[in-house]
Amino acid sequence: MNIFGVGLPEMALIMTVALLIFGPKKLPEIGRSMGKAIRSFQEASREFETEFKREAEQLEQTVKTTAELEPKQIAAEKVAENSSSQSQTDAENHATTTSD
Repeated sequence: MNIFGVGLPEMALIMTVALLIFGPKKLPEIGRSMGKAIRSFQEASREFETEFKREAEQLEQTVKTTAELEPKQIAAEKVAENSSSQSQTDAENHATTTSD
């Protein structure tokens, strides 16, 4: 049995020292409070992991949406630029033909 890198002999030694320090009446209470602390730590860890995954998915979705929109925006800018150039060329042609 190996829990957190602590084997059975080490665990027995820790329990013996705890028994001598705290006494038999306090050990169950200490064990309960340690169990609650470990459980709350695990819940907080799961909550953090869930929140982290949610944020990563949201960021990934934003990047994907931006990547899809950029080519459309570039194409729209080119169309607007071409129509602006075309309008300017038409205006110059019109000015040239009216002055002749």
